[in-house]
Amino acid sequence: MAAESGSQTLERGLAVLVQLSRHPEGLTVAEAAAATGLHRSITYRLLVSLHRTGFAARDAEGRYTVGGTVADLAEHSRPRLRDVAEPVLAELARELDATASLVEVHGDAAVTTLVAEPPSDGPRFTYRLGNRDPLDRGAGGLAALASGPRRAGEPERVARVRTAGHVTTSGELNPGAHGIAAPLPGWHVLAAVNVVTARAELLTTAPEAVLRAARAIGAATGATLG
Repeated sequence: MAAESGSQTLERGLAVLVQLSRHPEGLTVAEAAAATGLHRSITYRLLVSLHRTGFAARDAEGRYTVGGTVADLAEHSRPRLRDVAEPVLAELARELDATASLVEVHGDAAVTTLVAEPPSDGPRFTYRLGNRDPLDRGAGGLAALASGPRRAGEPERVARVRTAGHVTTSGELNPGAHGIAAPLPGWHVLAAVNVVTARAELLTTAPEAVLRAARAIGAATGATLG
């Protein structure tokens, strides 16, 4: 029985995609060609196809990164982040008596995709689902960026968050609001556990609980946090 020959074009396309995954800062056509050893014209055609089908994304400077279709495939092949995070955030909100949320990076914004409110009554800061904040201010956005490898042009603060494992902020997005957040590495999106509160004392007492929640969510992927 003759051996199956397979598809050389498919194999080359997958090789390009693998290189994109290894370079989160993005690759130009020339850089991708050098990384794969393919001719530049072949690499260009493969990148165009990957971009058209959503397997690659292209920024304004012509750099290619892994696209959203890859994330969709990953979402269906392992535990869903929001399903894993929901009970953990509910417990965190009860423990701290403060609003806990899941923040994900989508485009140029930190988007709140899951919210857990504490069971007690009383005034509190809260986030609505779909809330969008800048990535360079506020605990949630900074921690979410820190969940991935260093990226070109990222704020210097993100490197410090990556080293410390968590971040606290005060009044950066809303007057009187304090944020405590920890990155969630290992998922298909850049994400973080975020707590927002009006109680300044939580800035010193809550980080360990937030880190514990991040570890619990990370355990679903085998990710480890310092």
